[in-house]
Amino acid sequence: MPELDLARLRRWPDVEAENLYAADAADRLLLDSAATLLAGFQGSQIAVVNDHYGALTLSLAATGFTGLRVHQDPLSAARALDNNARLLGLGGYTHSPLGPELFTGVRLVLMQLPRSLDALEETAAVIAAAAATEVTVLAGGRDKHMSPAMNQVLGTAFASVSAGLGRQKARVLTATVPRDDVGSRFPLKEEYDVGLPAPLRIVAFGGTFGGAKLDTGTRFLLPALAGARAARRAVDLGCGNGTIAAYLALSRPDLAVLATDQSESAVASARATAEANGVSGRVTVQRDDALSALPGSSEEFIVLNPPFHIGNAVHAGIAHKLFADAGRVLAPGGELWTVWNSHLAYKPALNRLVGPTREVARNPKFTVTVSTSQP
Repeated sequence: MPELDLARLRRWPDVEAENLYAADAADRLLLDSAATLLAGFQGSQIAVVNDHYGALTLSLAATGFTGLRVHQDPLSAARALDNNARLLGLGGYTHSPLGPELFTGVRLVLMQLPRSLDALEETAAVIAAAAATEVTVLAGGRDKHMSPAMNQVLGTAFASVSAGLGRQKARVLTATVPRDDVGSRFPLKEEYDVGLPAPLRIVAFGGTFGGAKLDTGTRFLLPALAGARAARRAVDLGCGNGTIAAYLALSRPDLAVLATDQSESAVASARATAEANGVSGRVTVQRDDALSALPGSSEEFIVLNPPFHIGNAVHAGIAHKLFADAGRVLAPGGELWTVWNSHLAYKPALNRLVGPTREVARNPKFTVTVSTSQP
């Protein structure tokens, strides 16, 4: 298979840094593992899942495959793939949501293993139910991010699962023979007492970070939001399962809420959470990379519980990106309410990227701050 120069790939619009790469050893091992299986396949019989920045999809496209179906949960990954395709003059693929249409008639799936077992379980079940009976799933990852539990999860959807030899600290799992009795336990549902008249209901699909759990930082943040300014609309930036958006709508009946996340799974979960709490009429959920769809100086009130991971890497760059976009979107006098792990010491960055920042609450693990945008 002719090789694409993976060193040419970029991560943009995701965070770029010297220690962050657009392709890794798992990408290369997956492509080499697939090489002997591709003969006689058409592109329409191949699906690519969790391609981080396009290494898998564009390597296949460079060999002449067309009709490839691609699913990437993060919007930044999908945009990075498109950016790299334009850079290299390649195409031949379409973006697809996670569902039966992604895998119907597919005989080969190339997948970067997701971080969570729930995401892997949900994806494996959809593949087993929709793909061709002779489908082969090649699921690769870095050794440090893999566990024997991944084999077991794949085994709930496929009768045969095996692990290949490692190379450059990466490994590929091969799954074949889809089971015909695979069910799905998603979406997950939980209820929590957060001081409202009724329990807060949280709903989450498999690819949503944290599942249907109430994040401990978010739990600490919620009561502090009673001190937030009056506003016509609140923005839940990086909404995840929709906890904050639903809480705001329930605790402030006159408030409209816009919930945004770049994760396709999170967007579906936040919509389901709003519906479960009877506030879907006042909560709008949209998939966005940070707040790229909003104009500058347009919002009065933003709430954020920032992630500190980019994929499997711990990196502050994603939080700083979200701070900067919140600072751009806030109108003068607008407030960004943020909860963060205290050891991350985000206050100087918030002062610089948003505006004067004061501490509202603090416990041994978390700090809640409010940053006010300046004219």
